[in-house]
Amino acid sequence: MTYELPDLPYGYDALEPSVDTRTMHVHHDKHHQAYVTNLNKALEGYEELQEKSTIELQLDLDVVPEGIRKAVRNNAVGHANHTMFWQCMSPDGGGEPDGSLANAIEESFGSFGAFQTAFNKAAATYFGSGWIWLCVDTEGKLQITTTPGHDNPVVDGLMPLLVLDVWEHAYYLKYENRRGDFIAAWWNVVDWETVATNLAASKIALGLDKVAEWARGTWSKLEEGLAKLGGS
Repeated sequence: MTYELPDLPYGYDALEPSVDTRTMHVHHDKHHQAYVTNLNKALEGYEELQEKSTIELQLDLDVVPEGIRKAVRNNAVGHANHTMFWQCMSPDGGGEPDGSLANAIEESFGSFGAFQTAFNKAAATYFGSGWIWLCVDTEGKLQITTTPGHDNPVVDGLMPLLVLDVWEHAYYLKYENRRGDFIAAWWNVVDWETVATNLAASKIALGLDKVAEWARGTWSKLEEGLAKLGGS
């Protein structure tokens, strides 16, 4: 299997003015593409590993030869994280969640406002390049976590629901060093329907006590779904 760059589930200009068209082109076509290209290059000649999803590569990193392990890890996670980042945004996004997602946020954080404040603080104060996540832990409780570089909370047994990319290439062309302005604008395009779907899937996974299987399945379906959108 050759890993492929998924098409965006919306136009490059669809998230304007929150995320500008030029940034979307550079971020998706150059940065994300580079992770895909480099992952394929690293796995040349390793057909068995090529059959694994990006999340399976992370969870089964011990089976990856040491000589290519770092390249596989960095590029597989970069590919996976960006794939979820695109899916968590929509031109019809923004506002506040409702239903079971709203209830879960209130139960874990006290209110949506408190959650948003905590998420904003984590994103604004994160030093360097990384990712800010809303996850479900193995007890079913929501929590905010951060990962440096290209790490993913799946390897810590957490199930990602929502992710924000705070690498500078995600916002610098428009917002320069004003990361806080980018974070504030990003809330206008958060796709709460996707986040709610991820939460529902996590509840099933917790019921089956299969965190790793959930992670593999969810990320594989996410990648497949974006690939189908690209082919339609």
